[in-house]
Amino acid sequence: MPMIVGTCLFSLRISACRSLKEKRFALKSLIDRIAHRFNISVAEVDDQDLWQKATVAVAMVSSNRLIIEKTFSQIMTIIENDGRVQLLDCCKEIG
Repeated sequence: MPMIVGTCLFSLRISACRSLKEKRFALKSLIDRIAHRFNISVAEVDDQDLWQKATVAVAMVSSNRLIIEKTFSQIMTIIENDGRVQLLDCCKEIG
């Protein structure tokens, strides 16, 4: 059975943040919710020193490409429905 690895980078804007502390609070909540709901790896990987911008990476392994694509789509919906962040870009790699 082949192993398929999927990664997805989400570029986010967090407009309401006035400090890194506020950014960390908003991101931690979102990251924890995604990680626990899907049991996958999630981390802030870039823009850590910017107040209103974040890059969050998601990684998962499956034997089925469609499961990865469906999961990434569900994560995108969660991000889009979170009123604290705005999705700027999404970059997926599945292979």
